[in-house]
Amino acid sequence: MSTSREPSAPTQRPLPRTRPPRIRIERIWPELDGGAFPPKRTAGSEVDVWADVFADGHDVVRAAVRYRPPHARRWSEAPMEPIGNDRWHGSFPVDELGRWQFTVVGWIDRFASWRSELQRKVDVGQTDLAGELSEGAALLGIGSLTLEEALDPELASGALSKREDEIAVTPARELVVDRERARFGAWYELFPRSWGGLAGVEKALPELARLGFDVVYLPPIHPIGRTHRKGKNNALVAAEDDPGSPWAIGGLEGGHTAVHPALGTVRDLERLTAKAAELGLDVALDLALQCSPDHPWLREHPEWFFRRPDGTLKYAENPPKRYQDIYNLNFESEDWQELWSAIREVVLVRVQSAQAIDSPAYDAGLTEDEVRDRWESYFTALRAGKRTAATGE
Repeated sequence: MSTSREPSAPTQRPLPRTRPPRIRIERIWPELDGGAFPPKRTAGSEVDVWADVFADGHDVVRAAVRYRPPHARRWSEAPMEPIGNDRWHGSFPVDELGRWQFTVVGWIDRFASWRSELQRKVDVGQTDLAGELSEGAALLGIGSLTLEEALDPELASGALSKREDEIAVTPARELVVDRERARFGAWYELFPRSWGGLAGVEKALPELARLGFDVVYLPPIHPIGRTHRKGKNNALVAAEDDPGSPWAIGGLEGGHTAVHPALGTVRDLERLTAKAAELGLDVALDLALQCSPDHPWLREHPEWFFRRPDGTLKYAENPPKRYQDIYNLNFESEDWQELWSAIREVVLVRVQSAQAIDSPAYDAGLTEDEVRDRWESYFTALRAGKRTAATGE
């Protein structure tokens, strides 16, 4: 015997507590990685903003972009214009360094909607417009309105659009505004030991400025390890006078916060960057996140480095090349937070002492997410100290 069952009633969703706005604002640009990072612009430029802004029905929609500079409480506003298919465009100028905010606002223009409907009725020959004219008078807050007055262009230009009825505002978005050199500049890379150390580089700065360079880029200037030091042409055994690779960072004299004694002192670096600033130059320091076997971190934090199954340290490789004089940091170690903090401290110490712009260089084996997270940690620390940074590699 067959039996039939009554179909179950569909589940009803509860109504929202507040009425959803009729305005929709979508696909805002500029945007990076779905909003994970703020877009960047340079001071003195115009920031173009695009967005889809639309609503149901035939009402006239308006849109604007609001913006404010760092530390400002009040918003400024620039109009957005429709460019077709519900897409809108507007722009605003940025003239101050730091983190700006911007947002897009959309609303129903009640007056323009009424005026558009009235015009359509006039265009098709409709004459009984008493109701429409009374609606217009109510919108304008006046007693009465004639057809000629309603269609007068001066009336439209003087009418204020009330936004409190139908308005939508997107959450504020950040925009990083930097100086022009963060976007473009002519860089000159040199090895200080070939120029007589940091003092020799300082003497060469006027000529580099005269040639039109903007940034002097230095490879690592830290102490170089002696264990497994490489000789000329990557020879496994170094001669007594071979200086070693500047990227084999760390020795008895210190690690990433120290300056190689053959190049000078921290004071020499400060004089170098001060002289560069007088000439309109910047100094970029290569922040290479790797260590020689003699780096203090090997003794103090051996857990920060890669090891083979037998417990021996694993040196860096880029097949077919082998770098027995360099150990890579293990950013996935159990003590990764302390490692990241130590690197951040290195950056802050160097920027604080040298007033330089630093250039982190990470090994090619990092994933995209690892690189992104480390860069964000690096820049967050710099911004907290109101420092400007530029990247080099």
